[in-house]
Amino acid sequence: MKRKIGTQEVSALGMGCWAIGGEWFAGEQPLGWGKVDDQESIRALHAALEMGVTLFDTADIYGCGHSERVLGEAFQGREDIFIATKFGNVPEENSKQVLGENTSAEYIVQACEASLKRLKREHIDLYQLHINFHDLDSSFQVADTLEKLADEGKIRAFGWSTDDPERAAAWKDYPHFKAVQHSINVLQPATGMLRTCEELDLASINRGPLAMGLLTGKFSQGQQLSDTDIRAKTPSWLEDSGWFKNGVPGQEFLDRLESVREVLTSDGRTLTQGALAWLCAASEKTLPIPGFRTVKQVQENAGALEHGPLSPEQFQEVETLLGRR
Repeated sequence: MKRKIGTQEVSALGMGCWAIGGEWFAGEQPLGWGKVDDQESIRALHAALEMGVTLFDTADIYGCGHSERVLGEAFQGREDIFIATKFGNVPEENSKQVLGENTSAEYIVQACEASLKRLKREHIDLYQLHINFHDLDSSFQVADTLEKLADEGKIRAFGWSTDDPERAAAWKDYPHFKAVQHSINVLQPATGMLRTCEELDLASINRGPLAMGLLTGKFSQGQQLSDTDIRAKTPSWLEDSGWFKNGVPGQEFLDRLESVREVLTSDGRTLTQGALAWLCAASEKTLPIPGFRTVKQVQENAGALEHGPLSPEQFQEVETLLGRR
């Protein structure tokens, strides 16, 4: 399965590289997924490529540069992959601390050069603003800077990681604006954002496609996560999602997931693959980017490509069971 971001063709499913960045923090608040094994991360990235995945999404802040460095090591010299990264937060690599936000023109150029160096690439395929609700009026100065970077060949396209359809539509007249990254999964359908992406011919890059692991079916009621895992010490934005609260999975989500388990696991799919198949069936614009830390996780995620989207009948049954149609 293939889809497009602008004029570039990519696999219909990508890999989200947040978790392979390892540990990083805002003060005492963990923002990573705990310790990682870089060699396992690289093996996992190579396994994804072997299974047909060509889209890899990261950010300069993931591990405060570490995720980009791992991607650079894994894929140096490869022109057959599509790398999307993000900017807007200020990482400090040595302390693994995020130091705040900066979207000045000078900083964006500096951040782009730093990402290119870590990724060991001459251009970034998709460069995304990583501030969900950035002030709308001043965001046009950001887009102007991104257009200049595109004209210089530093980036091929740009996007905005936002859950607000108004912001997603704001940059529609910029020639190199090609994608919106937003939260969506089978239990949270983000219908308005999908409509915006379809109307404006924008790629819909899907973060949270498995609700940070909740939709894999591998969590049980009351299960507690490690205190170095972002899901264990819940920041306000994550608490609002309902996925986890202080390391414990949201029971409402577990119950709703159980109601559609049979449909999602039809035709030999795992529950993970069924949740990704729902996204692929929701729109021709969707591009799920599930996270991973191991080869095994990549193999399960990428296996969704072999199964393809849910059939129209299966998709409709899920919507009916969840009371949406």
